Amino acid sequence: MSRLNTAARNTACTNEGAPAVPYLSPERQMRRTVMSCLLWESEFYEDGKSIADRIVEQASLVSPATLALIAIEAREKMNLRHAPLLLLDVLSRTGRGQPLVADTVCRVIQRADELAEMLAVHWRDGRKPIPAQMRKGIARALAKFDEHQLAKYDRDGKVKLRDVLRMVRPRPANEEQAALWGRVKARTLATPDTWETELSAGKDKRETWERLLREGKLGYLALLRNLRNMTQAGVSEDLVRNAIVARGQGARRVLPFRYIAAARAAPHLEPYLDQALVESLAEVPFLSGRTIVLVDVSGSMDERLSARSDLRRIDAASALGAIVMGDVRVFTFSQTLVNVPPRRGMAGVDAIVGSQPHQGTYLGAAVQQINAMPHDRLIVITDEQSHDRVPDPAAKRAYMINVASAKNGVGYGRWTHVDGFSENVLRWIAEVEQADER
Repeated sequence: MSRLNTAARNTACTNEGAPAVPYLSPERQMRRTVMSCLLWESEFYEDGKSIADRIVEQASLVSPATLALIAIEAREKMNLRHAPLLLLDVLSRTGRGQPLVADTVCRVIQRADELAEMLAVHWRDGRKPIPAQMRKGIARALAKFDEHQLAKYDRDGKVKLRDVLRMVRPRPANEEQAALWGRVKARTLATPDTWETELSAGKDKRETWERLLREGKLGYLALLRNLRNMTQAGVSEDLVRNAIVARGQGARRVLPFRYIAAARAAPHLEPYLDQALVESLAEVPFLSGRTIVLVDVSGSMDERLSARSDLRRIDAASALGAIVMGDVRVFTFSQTLVNVPPRRGMAGVDAIVGSQPHQGTYLGAAVQQINAMPHDRLIVITDEQSHDRVPDPAAKRAYMINVASAKNGVGYGRWTHVDGFSENVLRWIAEVEQADER
């Protein structure tokens, strides 16, 4: 007869077979799934639906207050848009009746199109009543947007802005707001002066792009995403160069890997994109002491971030690795450990991505070799999967930055675990260390 009173075994493994942390609290499990999640997009090891289902499952197990803070962090620190809305949907159930729900919904909704997207997420499995606090939060968020912002995102989706108004029934603060919302319901908002509306109306492409650039009416992300279109339209290269380097409206919300995508779309503009990326490094904290950065370039990191993007997870990881400031040595790992020149910006990204073939995932062997080197801090940027057991780090300060949403990972225990591919993870490291030194 077998005994029941035996020691529990660690049966948790990474997708590559290495021992993983056997148990994470629902909060930590949710954070590792959410903070680098482009909702409903499949990753190398999991499909998008499974990831979303796990977010809902884990979110329902944490306290409403904690869930609210994570939703805010995902939106404001990690610059994610859709995953935070899914958290709000769970919050509206787990925090039913609490004013915290309305407050968080209002804060997290920061673009006018997120009003309709919030209801689309709530109705993803069919129409159902809108919880009172969610309704109040959406109504309050609606009041944040002016006519231009509302008109810009008055789209013909399954849920339209007028549907939002009809469902949440906001109370206008004055006659002017009542008239504005009346135009939303009637879909008679003034046509916004955007590149989408101008080009849809058949306006001359070159003249339209150049006017918007001169008048400062093109957001920075829209600029980066349309460089190829501007080049094909014959837009003045001087105007485009100046706009890239100026890093105008919304530049702070542009994730580092967006510069890589822009450079691939318009290679002749890479020097200016590189200048803009390097200038953004002034906002990244300088880390004291010797830092080793270890970037994952294994095969799984070649997975695209989304079905409509040619950007890969390795691009997000490399962009982070190329902007760490301080006395830095850079290595990559896949089958082997490779020392990479510690270049900044685009040159750093190219050096990391091209350092070795993207094959196996021997993180354990890489960390073991690095443990024998002199350093004060180790920063690993990875999807946190491994073929081999990962040892504890030798450095007093060791960080595992997880840029994927896989259920199981190795970066806990002696590791300080960080989730996300925003440069804000580097700011967080600097803030933690400054707090420790006080």
